[in-house]
Amino acid sequence: MELVEIIERISKLRTRANLSARELSLRIGKNESYINRLEYRKNFEPSITVIAEIAEACGSSLEELFYYDIGQYCKDKEIISLLKTCNDKKKKAIIDLLNS
Repeated sequence: MELVEIIERISKLRTRANLSARELSLRIGKNESYINRLEYRKNFEPSITVIAEIAEACGSSLEELFYYDIGQYCKDKEIISLLKTCNDKKKKAIIDLLNS
């Protein structure tokens, strides 16, 4: 995943969490303009630690941030959670249904 896409996803998570760039910057212990500089691509790359702090401050996770289709993450996670509770017979029926 390119840095540009990571930054776009950070912006989406921040907006979804209803946080201003300033508020998010302060929540992760950075300068008030840190997130603005990041989102406007002012020639620096955050560490994975900072990216994890940003995701957490936005009520998210690195898993969601880096998920191949961030828009489907919650639905896919719910499906996987439900599948974990199914016995083999139900899983086979679901597989057959999806393959038909």
